[in-house]
Amino acid sequence: MPFPEIGAPAPLFSLPNQAGETVSLADFQGQKTVVLYFYPKAMTPGCTVQACGIRDNQAAYAAHDIVVLGISPDTPKRLHKFMDKEQLNFPLLGDEDHAVAEAYGVWGLKKFMGREYDGIHRVTFIIGKDGQIRHIMPKVNTKTHHSDVLKWIVENP
Repeated sequence: MPFPEIGAPAPLFSLPNQAGETVSLADFQGQKTVVLYFYPKAMTPGCTVQACGIRDNQAAYAAHDIVVLGISPDTPKRLHKFMDKEQLNFPLLGDEDHAVAEAYGVWGLKKFMGREYDGIHRVTFIIGKDGQIRHIMPKVNTKTHHSDVLKWIVENP
């Protein structure tokens, strides 16, 4: 499934967060730039490195009026454990039926250690305050993701 186009409205969604509360993309329209990042599974090594990088740079994100939302197919209960274990300070959303991942074109065939399966691809979308997709990062380095996102936003006001 292809990604939405840059300049197109971001697909709207409402998903439960780690506390079971509903978070909607529309909640941020007109107020914040949204960094929407999809990751495969909470509490796995790469996903932990990526999330902790974001956690450690929240002040920089706030200074640029950015909210970060992480989406995985995990349950709110697992997301809550992840939040507590890593002391994360931004919302994680559970897309258990992967409908949002499909709408963003990030659900599909993956290969790992010779095995094929369907899952979420690690992709980041930067959504402007106007609700339009400004940038797509289809290849994400978990170790530098936090700085790569900030650098792009700073260089493309």
